[in-house]
Amino acid sequence: MHRLVGKKAFVTGGSRGIGAGIVCRLAREDAAVAFTYRGRRDAAERVEQEIKKSGGQAIAIQADSGDPDALTKAVDHVAEELEGIDIFVSSAGTLLFKPIEQFTLEDFNHIVAVDLRAAYVGSKTVLKHMGKGGRIVFISSNIADHAALPMTSLYSMAKAGLDGLCKGMARDLGPKEITVNTVHPGPISTDANPEDGPYSKQLKSFMASPKFGKAEDVAGLVAYLVSDEAAFASGASYRIDNAFAA
Repeated sequence: MHRLVGKKAFVTGGSRGIGAGIVCRLAREDAAVAFTYRGRRDAAERVEQEIKKSGGQAIAIQADSGDPDALTKAVDHVAEELEGIDIFVSSAGTLLFKPIEQFTLEDFNHIVAVDLRAAYVGSKTVLKHMGKGGRIVFISSNIADHAALPMTSLYSMAKAGLDGLCKGMARDLGPKEITVNTVHPGPISTDANPEDGPYSKQLKSFMASPKFGKAEDVAGLVAYLVSDEAAFASGASYRIDNAFAA
């Protein structure tokens, strides 16, 4: 399908995992795509070159989503390069497993900075460059409202915050016909969370069928939400987790 012809997209955390899947899918839908990466330049280059070899337009930018100044500069740079931004997907995230009594204030600040504040900072900056009919999507997690595993309290908290931000922004931006939605993936097979990892057996036991999803599964949902077809979808959360939280 070619639903995003002429659209310009910016994705944070787009060099690996779910983020990379989203970047590649939006490019296949004919959007010009820019994305950030934090440290893995080699991974970012692979995604960038894969898109360019297929005739698409891609720009990889080094920026730590936990650094507000770096993220703001990245957004402004992309807007200048692409002459605007129509689609913003906040996909960068971090996860730290600890019992609640072992988390430090530094841990708290870091998780909130990457998993929640970056979505706010990115959106606020993107909106300077986004016109009528824009699309914003936050990548959250199915444990935002279903903490099935221990040691995820801060991650669950930060990801749950995205839902509140999404709903409030959807109200604020409705007059501009800008939609805002949140996607809640369940267990997705990535290099950070492989299907044969130490928690895979337990995670599979929660699902309707014992298998992890793929980054492409999430990317397909995001591609719909940022298309013209989803103009009436806003302020909502979409769980894609094989009935994990059913």
